[in-house]
Amino acid sequence: MADNLHGGPDALGVAAHDFSTNANSCGPCPDAVQALQAAHAQQYPDPAYTALRARLGVFHGVDAARIVPAGSASEFIHRISAHAARRGLRHAVLPDHSYGDYAQAARVWGLTISRRLALEGPAPALHWACEPSSPLGRADPALAQWLACAQPGPHLHVLDCAYQPLRLDGQRSALPAGAWQVWTPNKALGMTGVRAAYAIAPEGAQADVEALLALAPSWVVGAHGVAFLEAWTLPAVQQWLAASRVQLAQWKTAQIALCAALGWQIEAGSLANYLVARWPQAEAARMGARLAWLRREHGIKLRDTGSFALAGAVRLGVLPPASQQALARAWQAAELLDGNT
Repeated sequence: MADNLHGGPDALGVAAHDFSTNANSCGPCPDAVQALQAAHAQQYPDPAYTALRARLGVFHGVDAARIVPAGSASEFIHRISAHAARRGLRHAVLPDHSYGDYAQAARVWGLTISRRLALEGPAPALHWACEPSSPLGRADPALAQWLACAQPGPHLHVLDCAYQPLRLDGQRSALPAGAWQVWTPNKALGMTGVRAAYAIAPEGAQADVEALLALAPSWVVGAHGVAFLEAWTLPAVQQWLAASRVQLAQWKTAQIALCAALGWQIEAGSLANYLVARWPQAEAARMGARLAWLRREHGIKLRDTGSFALAGAVRLGVLPPASQQALARAWQAAELLDGNT
């Protein structure tokens, strides 16, 4: 399966009940929508993103010089992989199950891919982590190693923070001081169609920051992306996000119960607004055909986790009760269909 397979719209358009992405299903965030509508698109944004970097720096409590604007998380994944190769790194160390763009970018830039070597492995490497992890939504064990490493040395450590704001317990992971952080608010605000992100460099990495800024195309974030990232820092937006986590937690409890009632086995430990389930063996054997049938006949899209190097399971974003009920009806229809064939 292709590394860069993604959830969301496909050749059939937008699914009526799209479980295949991890977007906050309480969204879109009203204040973020308003910011996009008010965006000044008549002119280019500041190519240096001076005000935006300052604002994000204040939001995170870091110097603005440590902020690197990005077109999206995927764009930054490719850019820092290119930077790693230019720095002479020849290896990329990935979680056992992870977002496919890490591997795709590593291959494009000639990095040898390994799965979870020891922290200081056999050679300098680009190390990736994601917490909560995707697709399982669990704590990433690499963070404990990274926290124990005061001086990362020649390695580059990059933590994908895409789902940090969607931890439903409201907690934040301890973030290693020596690691890069990549933030993509579009999932948290339920607006994945807005492509804008940023990275936070560790202290003392100014040479890497300058190199990454030089690798970016001009105006890597457009006017709407700037407005979106500015809105991300607003207290009202963060309050909306906190309230949405409460709602998502309630829907998640119901969705887990539904999956159990359908005979699906839930992978335990998810901290976020998504979960992984394994189908009964007979259904798992024909997963591709069943997923296509659910999408075509019932407007329901699930994510095959094969692209995360996790075969035989599906990932489901947490959706509202109406979508959960649609999934239950569709699965019952599938069972009736099976019984008549």
